Amino acid sequence: VWNKYLVDRLTNEVGFAQSSIDECLFYKGNVIYLLYTDDSILVGPNKQELDQVVTDLRKAGLNVTEEGDIQDFLGINIEKKEDGSIQMTQPQLIKSILKDLRLDDANVTPKDTPAATSRILRRHAESDKFDESFHYRSVIGKLNYLERGTRPDIAYIVHQCARFTADPRTNHAQAIRWLGRYLKGTNEKGMILTPDPEKGLEVYVDADFAGNWHKDESEDEGTARSRHGYIITYAGCPITWKSQMQTEIALSSTESEYTGLSYALREVIPIIQILQEMKEYGHQIVGSKAKIHCRVFEDNSGALEMARLYKYRPR
Repeated sequence: VWNKYLVDRLTNEVGFAQSSIDECLFYKGNVIYLLYTDDSILVGPNKQELDQVVTDLRKAGLNVTEEGDIQDFLGINIEKKEDGSIQMTQPQLIKSILKDLRLDDANVTPKDTPAATSRILRRHAESDKFDESFHYRSVIGKLNYLERGTRPDIAYIVHQCARFTADPRTNHAQAIRWLGRYLKGTNEKGMILTPDPEKGLEVYVDADFAGNWHKDESEDEGTARSRHGYIITYAGCPITWKSQMQTEIALSSTESEYTGLSYALREVIPIIQILQEMKEYGHQIVGSKAKIHCRVFEDNSGALEMARLYKYRPR
């Protein structure tokens, strides 16, 4: 009911046009309005236009409160460099995670990697239960927000640790503490965006065929599932990424790669549509030509062949 009321005010009284691709996206002149339940982000080329939209929202009977800029809204430090690059960091969130893990002491030794590269995290049913020395679910929630915001380098291990939230064991807690030590040594690090106008939309995708399989848990179909990861970039900057288990059981590396390709492109299709829609509304789209193209990078020849040639196959 609230959403219908708000959309009615935005479209009929303030003059916004609702996106046909994403119901939470609105356009008015050079201003873009993003809605998340009852939180909003206004994006525009200058503050005067944004201030005018806020005034129009209030005239329409909407009780708007200004909570600051995008940094305050997201809890992300955004620093624009002289060379045109943008650095995004979340040191306060990392400090909060380290405090929860009791790793905020100066004597804690940092790690060089987010996780042990030679050990695969599994159920570890034979291990002792987690001793509740920290709030496992709460830390996972904070790590998820950190990974989705500025730290794609921890995506794999965060997702692995999150899989066992229902029944964590000492091995899972040790993995989180290892990750905490890695974050301690990189707490001021973050993502550096260097926009390249010559580049459009690009997708990098890869898969790990049954990489979690373990002979001691061979009856658990979850260990037979493959994992894929992808990064979608625009103008050379990553805009979304994911590391996830596949719901289907792949029977070969080609099948796992093809499934990863499918998941990545399902994510990118609406992004292409939004970029086309933004262009139609007069917004400047970097690197666009007559049509907006997407370039996909895939390293498995079998998956590429299946994607290129549209014909029925048993797989």
